[in-house]
Formats: sequence, structure tokens, C-alpha cells
Amino acid sequence: MSHKEVRIRNILEINFAIILISSSGALGRYIDLPVPVIIALRALIGSIFIFLFCKWKKIDFKIQNQDKGMIILSGVLMGLHWVTYFFALKLSNVAVGMISIFAYPVITSFLEPIFLKTKFHKSQILLGLLVLLGIYFLVPNFDFKDNYTKALGLGIISAILYSLRNIISKSKVNEYNGSVLMLYQLIIIAILLFPSYFLMDSSGVILQLPAILVLALLTTALGHTLFLYSFKKFSATSASIISSSQPIYGILIGMIFLNEYPEIRSIIGGILILTSVFMESMRNYKISYGKKKLYPENGYFKN
Repeated sequence: MSHKEVRIRNILEINFAIILISSSGALGRYIDLPVPVIIALRALIGSIFIFLFCKWKKIDFKIQNQDKGMIILSGVLMGLHWVTYFFALKLSNVAVGMISIFAYPVITSFLEPIFLKTKFHKSQILLGLLVLLGIYFLVPNFDFKDNYTKALGLGIISAILYSLRNIISKSKVNEYNGSVLMLYQLIIIAILLFPSYFLMDSSGVILQLPAILVLALLTTALGHTLFLYSFKKFSATSASIISSSQPIYGILIGMIFLNEYPEIRSIIGGILILTSVFMESMRNYKISYGKKKLYPENGYFKN
């Protein structure tokens, strides 16, 4: 197989992983159960699958004592990220839900200098303004009685939670296998949300089980595992740039399976936000390439 053919195959593989991950939007809208119950089952079933995968690959599960607090906190943040994201999907549609949380790379660029004492770049102000303009177009009016406004607010909160989770985890991603980190985070989420199965209406679980299995196995376990292993063929930054297509895939899946078509305002807002994401990813790519260093920027385990 020629170098060009290998490159094409690698690109197809990473896009397949992104398509699997992008199905979370349509599944979040489709599954008719309370959000905490959905996330609890997603985490529980997904953790079983990833555990079996790690055993098969003979991956070391050991975590140093000093890192356990970080793992627990990142799991809590990840769980809150998923819960707020799925509530945003329930209140709006796939387009608004997915695009709003995809502001996280630009949000991260503002939070990193605060928490990690990294250099702040003036270009990030422009990117932040682009995101704000995109947010303006995502909702018809900023009325907090309006479900779309509530969904946008939850989507932004979800993006902030995900950014914080990534910043906290960033210093440890080189020390542990990504699948192991994901496994422990899923276990924490499953434990924290387990009571919801008994406190909320779970009577429809059996009927919704096929969609839940798709969400847990294909979207969560297989999609994220494939995307993680794409880091062997792409730099983390390149993978992050390619993953900017997630909302596009998610919206297309919503159009095909849910008959949800985004409004023109959502399309404009999405273009502005994704443009800022692409520009921020390109800036990181130039920094990484210039230093001959590949940064594991936690582009995996989204949504």
C-alpha cells in the first residue's frame, strides 16, 4: 500500500470515529428517559466495554495515589458536562446543542492562562468575539423563558465544564493510557448518577435499551477509543482540527434520523463558532509544529 493510500485510510478511519462520536446529539434527542438516567446507563455500559478492552490489551490499571483526586474531579466534571449537554439537546435541537458546546476550544484558550499560567495571545480576543457573535445567531431572542435560550446557556456551561476537565487532566494524559483515564471517569459518573435510576422514572429503559446500547458502545466506547488511537497516526492538534467537523456530522445525522433541519440563524452561528474553533486549532498546530512537539490536547472523550 502506497503512502498516499495509507494517508487516505487514516483520514477515513478518524472521520469514522468522529461520525460515531457525533451520533450523541441525535441519540440524546431520541432517547426518551430522564437525562441523569441516560448518562448513568451510558457510563455503566460504556465502562464495562472499555474495561474488557483494557483487559484484552493488557493495559495497566494502576493510578498513583497523588493522582486519584484529579481523576475523581475530572470524572465529576465530565459527568456534569454530559448532563448539561443532554439537557441542552432536550430543550432545543441537535444543531444548537452541539454547536454551543463546541465553543469549548476557545473557552479553554481563555481559561488556560488563568489556571496553567500560560501565555495569553491577543488573537484569542478576536476568536472570543467570533464565538459571542455566533452565540447571538444561535437563538432567536435572549429570553430566559425561551427553551432555546436555556439550551444555549446549558450548552455554554457544558463547554466550560469540559474545558475545566481538560485543563485538570492535561498534565496527566502522558502518564496514563487514555482508555484507563476514560474508564475511571465513567465509573465515577456511573456511581454518582446510579441513584437516579431509582429516584426518577426509568420505566422505559427496556424499550429504550437498543438506543442506549448504541450510545454506550458505539458512541462512547468504540468512537472515543478509535479517536484516541488515531493519535498514533496524527498529532493531537491535527486530530482536534479534524474533529471540528463533529457538529456538521451531528447535524447531518439529526437531519437523516430525526428530520431536524437547522434554521438559517443556526447555520450562520455555527459557521462563526466553528471558524473560531478552526482558527484556534490552527494556531495551536503552528505552535506545536514550530516546537517539534505534539501536545495531547484532550481532543478525545467529547459528548
